[in-house]
Formats: sequence, C-alpha cells, structure tokens
Amino acid sequence: MPIGDFNPAPKPSAKKQKTVQSRRGDIGAKADKQLKERSKGICERCGKAEATERAHITGRPHIGHNTTVLDLVHLCAACHDWLDESPDGIQTKRMVANMLNSATIAQE
Repeated sequence: MPIGDFNPAPKPSAKKQKTVQSRRGDIGAKADKQLKERSKGICERCGKAEATERAHITGRPHIGHNTTVLDLVHLCAACHDWLDESPDGIQTKRMVANMLNSATIAQE
C-alpha cells in the first residue's frame, strides 16, 4: 500500500457528557427564577444595591444534590466578595450553611 493511500476512520465527534458529580452545584433555570423572585432584584445581604450575582451558601463541591433556591443567596458584587473573601463573610456563610443543613436533616 502506498504511503498516501492510508485513510483511517475519523474519530467520533460526540461531545462528552458531564458526569453527575461535575454538574452538582449548577444553577438551573427553576432555582434561578425562584431566587430572583425571592430577592426582587435587591441584594439579600445589604438590602440596598441591585443583586447581580448568585452565591452558593454551601460550596459547590459539598452539595450532594442539584442546586435549589435554598442553596443560594442573591447578592451585589461587593457583598458577594465579602461573603467569599473576608473572614467574617466566610464565617457567616459557614454558620448559615450549617443552620440550613440542620433544618433540612430535621425535616427528613
């Protein structure tokens, strides 16, 4: 067989599906709509600024289910930075997550 006649079969081009584990924490349309309805577009921390960001109360790697509105808070950019980056914000987020997780377990 001459060198130029080799034509291997093309590789399949199907996109690889994300695993369930990697999708955990994704914010679906239903949770997003419920969050916006709950906040009415106002930051749920300061109550003053327009809420432009969605923040997970429980970190995405630690959520054992698809994200619900109870896993989220609607924040302005400054409050989201405070929640994720300041010692007080991180401590507050942990406290709220523990309270919500305890309430969820108690309901089951």
